[in-house]
Amino acid sequence: MTKHHGRQTIKQLEKRKGGYHYIRISSSIIDSFERKRKTRLICTLDSMISYRCGLNHLGDGNYFIIISGKYLKELGKGLGEEVTWKIEEDPDPLGVEIPEVLAVFLTQDTHANEIFQKLTDGKKRSLIYSIIKIKDFDSQVRTIIDFLEEQSRRMGSAR
Repeated sequence: MTKHHGRQTIKQLEKRKGGYHYIRISSSIIDSFERKRKTRLICTLDSMISYRCGLNHLGDGNYFIIISGKYLKELGKGLGEEVTWKIEEDPDPLGVEIPEVLAVFLTQDTHANEIFQKLTDGKKRSLIYSIIKIKDFDSQVRTIIDFLEEQSRRMGSAR
């Protein structure tokens, strides 16, 4: 599994580009990953905090990984301070665990599973993030059904 590490200063995007705090990752590092820019990563900061993440374009051919305010606070760091980082491929290409309710639903409904398997990883993550925010089981199932029906309609009209 490909791994990289380094040390750099925490930067911040312009407010009009989101204002996120980030670390810059060079394109040469990303090119070493099999899935290149589509690689889901596990980022570790100062050997203290690890989190799953994706890559974002900087606009100059290189990439960046967002560091949330919560993680900066835990590290006791801010803009302009140095951080050590390590990135490695996430063993799960989705970069997120499939919730039990979705896994069971897809096992029981083969048509829904076919639709789910045709989705991009980003669409799959969108569905997963949507349902993990919902505590009520029935609402989770309704969200899954609505999402997959909408995606099925879109796929049908794209043909």
